Amino acid sequence: MEVILLGTGSPVPSPDRAGPATLVRAGATNLLFDCGRGVVMRLAAAGMPPPALTAVLLTHMHSDHVTDLNDVITTRWVMAPQPLPLKVFGPVGAKALVEATLAMLAFDVKYRIDHHADLNDPPKVDVTELEPGSAFALGDVKVTAQATDHAPVAPTLGYRIEHAGLVCAIAGDTVPCPGLDALCAEADIYVQTVIRDDLVRMVPNQRFKDILDYHSTVAQAGQTAARNRVKTLVLTHYVPAMPKGLEAEWRGFAAAHFDGEIVLGDDLTAVSIPAKG
Repeated sequence: MEVILLGTGSPVPSPDRAGPATLVRAGATNLLFDCGRGVVMRLAAAGMPPPALTAVLLTHMHSDHVTDLNDVITTRWVMAPQPLPLKVFGPVGAKALVEATLAMLAFDVKYRIDHHADLNDPPKVDVTELEPGSAFALGDVKVTAQATDHAPVAPTLGYRIEHAGLVCAIAGDTVPCPGLDALCAEADIYVQTVIRDDLVRMVPNQRFKDILDYHSTVAQAGQTAARNRVKTLVLTHYVPAMPKGLEAEWRGFAAAHFDGEIVLGDDLTAVSIPAKG
């Protein structure tokens, strides 16, 4: 199993970090979690063109997590030599999001069908809305969704991926909660979006400070990892953006609570673990 941080940024634009998106490769199954800005470019850099994706899984509908869903849909459609429906999973509201995205793409779709003799149908997207506790298979990978806590944003989901004896937890934006613990229990890899609350509190802007009540801090991510006996903690979605050279400082806030491996870094940082047995 391999986890690639395609985008480690946040709503605040960064010249170095794409928007939130994580790729999990498990055997022949390729799962994209969220579609932040620049995701298709990062997929290209990871050697994963959109037609090779098994499915897209959305944690929630905040704009920074879905802004480039349209690019994934369009690029998959135009690159695939044959019709290739895209599977999208997400919380209730995902169907409306996809319908609105396809409506936005209507002009482009018409232009391309008019121009290309081998494009006869619009892109096909199959959407499944999930409830907490929903479990399903994608190839030989088991996926379980659990409720997370990003209030007032609701509903929000995290995902537990199981393959070949390995477990990866993709938390999305959330504070510690029972659903997060269910995702992370005994996980080999736990991916958590994080903020540095000490730095956020220093910014003289109330709108920015509002994020304090619905994101895990770096320390809380460490506490969640320790409480659930996680092996490797992976941090992403750094707020504020983590400057180069300060990785050890950020890591220290989690390491104060968690003595396992802690991974953070730039876009395209990857973590691989071999199958058990």
